[in-house]
Amino acid sequence: MAEESGCTMAAPDPASMRTWRDLMFSHSAILGKMGDDLQEATGLTLAQYDVLLRLHEAPENTLRIGEIAKGVLVTTSGLTRVVDRLEQGGLVTRLRVASDRRGVRVRLTESGAATLRVASDVHADGIRRYFTELIRPDEAEALARFFARLDAAHSKTQPVALEMPAFAASPR
Repeated sequence: MAEESGCTMAAPDPASMRTWRDLMFSHSAILGKMGDDLQEATGLTLAQYDVLLRLHEAPENTLRIGEIAKGVLVTTSGLTRVVDRLEQGGLVTRLRVASDRRGVRVRLTESGAATLRVASDVHADGIRRYFTELIRPDEAEALARFFARLDAAHSKTQPVALEMPAFAASPR
C-alpha cells in the first residue's frame, strides 16, 4: 500500500502494471510510426488528418470549431493551430456564419479532400501493419469487446464511425 503520500489504495498487481505499461508504450510507438508515415507521404500530422477526416464525414464537409473539437484528440487551443495550418495549406477554408457574427465554420476544400484520400490510404496501411496484422484470430473478438468497454467507461465523446472512408486502402 502507498501510505507515504497519504494514499491507502493498493497498487495494481504486477501483471496489470505490465499490461498498462505495454499499452502506453505500444500506443506511443504506433502513433509515432503512423505520424511519421503520414508526414512523409502527405506532410500532414495525425491531428491534421483527424480534422480533415471529421470534415469529410460532416454534412457539406463543414463544421464549427466546437463541433470538430468534440470528435478529435486535440485540445481546443491546439485545434485552432491545426486549423490555421490546414487553412494556410489550402486544405480547409473558414466561413463566417451569417446568423452569428462570432460564428465560424470550417470547410474541407477540394485540395483537402484530395490530400485526405492519399492520407487515408497511408493511415489504413499503418493500422494494418502496426496493429491488426499482430492480432491473432483467437484474440480479435476479446480485444474488440475489451476496448469497446474501456472506451464506453471513459469516453466523454460520442463514438466515431469505425469504418475507414470509402476511398481508404483495403488490406493488401
